[in-house]
Amino acid sequence: MADRAMTQRATTGHALSPIALWGLLGAVAALLFAWRVSMQSPTAPTSDGAGLDRVILLYSTLPRAAVAVLAGAVLGLSGLLLQRVLRNPLAEPSTLGISAGAQLAMTAASVYAPFLMERSQGPVAFAGGIAAVLLVLSLTWRRGLEPVSVVLAGMMVALTASSISAALILANGDYLFSLFIWGGGSLVQQDWGPAIALSTRLAVGAGAALLLLRPLTILGLDDASARSLGIARHTSRFLIIALAVWMATTVVAEVGVIGFVGLAAPALATLSGARTLRQKLLAAPLIGAILLWLTDGLVQLAAGAGGERIPTGAGTALLGGPVLLWLLRRLRLLEWPNLSTSGTSPRKSGRSIILLLFLMTLLAAVVALVVGRGPAGWSIAGGDILADLVAWRAPRIGVAAAAGAMLAAAGLVIQRITGNPLASPEVLGVGTGAGAGLTAVLALSATAGPGLQLVGSILGSLAVLIAMLIIAARAKFGSERLLLAGIAMSALCSAVITAAIAMGNTQSYVLLRWLSGSTSQATGFDAWLTLACLILLTLPLFLAARWLDILPLGEDTARGLGLPVAGGRLTLIVLAAILTALAAMFVGPLSFVGLIAPHLARLIGFTRARPHLAGAVLTGALLMIVSDWLSRMVAFPYELPVGLIASLLGGPYLVHLLAKGMPRHG
Repeated sequence: MADRAMTQRATTGHALSPIALWGLLGAVAALLFAWRVSMQSPTAPTSDGAGLDRVILLYSTLPRAAVAVLAGAVLGLSGLLLQRVLRNPLAEPSTLGISAGAQLAMTAASVYAPFLMERSQGPVAFAGGIAAVLLVLSLTWRRGLEPVSVVLAGMMVALTASSISAALILANGDYLFSLFIWGGGSLVQQDWGPAIALSTRLAVGAGAALLLLRPLTILGLDDASARSLGIARHTSRFLIIALAVWMATTVVAEVGVIGFVGLAAPALATLSGARTLRQKLLAAPLIGAILLWLTDGLVQLAAGAGGERIPTGAGTALLGGPVLLWLLRRLRLLEWPNLSTSGTSPRKSGRSIILLLFLMTLLAAVVALVVGRGPAGWSIAGGDILADLVAWRAPRIGVAAAAGAMLAAAGLVIQRITGNPLASPEVLGVGTGAGAGLTAVLALSATAGPGLQLVGSILGSLAVLIAMLIIAARAKFGSERLLLAGIAMSALCSAVITAAIAMGNTQSYVLLRWLSGSTSQATGFDAWLTLACLILLTLPLFLAARWLDILPLGEDTARGLGLPVAGGRLTLIVLAAILTALAAMFVGPLSFVGLIAPHLARLIGFTRARPHLAGAVLTGALLMIVSDWLSRMVAFPYELPVGLIASLLGGPYLVHLLAKGMPRHG
């Protein structure tokens, strides 16, 4: 088994023993805490005779340390329960969408039902978390909760929920901006209430886990063994999942989203030598507590005298991403879902179908241009009114169409290079890499123009994509490692973006608007620029159709057919990164068009690279035009993120891919 192999690697080395290592890390966290206490200078006594420094110590510093330890332990235990019951080494509150669902529920309650947030934060967060995990389970149930399918569905749910939260925050301005900072996982405390709540959850969760030790042990086996041992599999599984969600959402309700602790703690417990379930139930919470306490100490150390500006949750993601990358070689429990479309009849060219797609895209653009809603209801614009609206609507339509086409082209290239049916700019974190590059440019210059912002986005996308392919190449482009690396890189880039947004300055609103993915500020110049770039960047892809046909066959075959493998792959990688960066500049990191459009084109029957590329480009443009129109119409007079609408349109097809239960690769 993989757990045993991981343990053997950890115990046969000559490095520092696990107990000594974690003891040392705990001591470092304690020293950072002691340093923080010593930095609080004595102050004059207050009216009741107590020094202000004593008040800060008792009601801020000590509660914060307690919350860090307790929240880390709760997340470590919750992650272990989820991983055990789902038999998935990647299951944790963040990867299953639980944290994002809880945050969305609390954000929506803050806007539409603030009275619920006064005394019912915990139930509101639990409702959002349990809804998210039930959605993920329903999407993947027919596939037997296949690990990669569960993680992909969880990522889709998490990204969608995060996008809706960002849109709500952006729509309500300063009223909810502090909620975004809180959602980043801030451990700043003013009393002992959160610590008491977390300690209660930890005690109840640990007690329940011990009572459920036998079901937990059996559920870690295969379904046939669990059935033969007389366990009510579904009832036990849902009870344990509900317990884990209850604990995890308590952390979200009290301190915001803290990612990767629930993922790293159980894996590190196994690597540290915990063999039995009892040992893991003890080790995972302890390791989680040390990880979060240490991270919080480092965040406070980095803040210095200028005050803390980065939420601890962003810090855990910055540390958790490299941890996940390090675990890639040690996690071997994943099986890639078969998403082939063998039921479709291949088309070699399909010119009539391509022409039909083009006409549909053109019709969608015309409808988006003339049909709309106003104060008086629905109307079809014409004459002078249409002339006035063209200056506003046409640039949006042009930018949306070009962005969708570029994402589709980039997704097709990445899927064919890797031979991976679920690789795409969104899944591999290339879109968030563009955001990290944009963040770096804005950090260097708050007045950076569109040109510099575009250069930063391109460099960020290119860096992430190259890193992904280097990691995948070491495993001969193994699908599961590519997905894991994408999740890790996406978390790293998202942490950088979150930390920048938490600064609360002008750049924060630029990034928040980018994160929500809106085309509302598109200009005529933007439209012509994106359309010109689309033509210039996709034309070489059509000319390189032979490369795209041969590369999926493998490196040896490609080299035997005289293809310059290294040069061809590098050229295609650069083109895909530039396409992604350009699209992400205007529609944000969330759309799934780069994942869905190539699959839809393949479902139509396109298999050869050139017609497949044409079909994907037109499908992507069509999806984004419709998404942009719906983003303006659905909630008029308010506007929804175009990337969110695109994901909701493309999501059902992804659900179909995940849920149809086709035979798996074996």
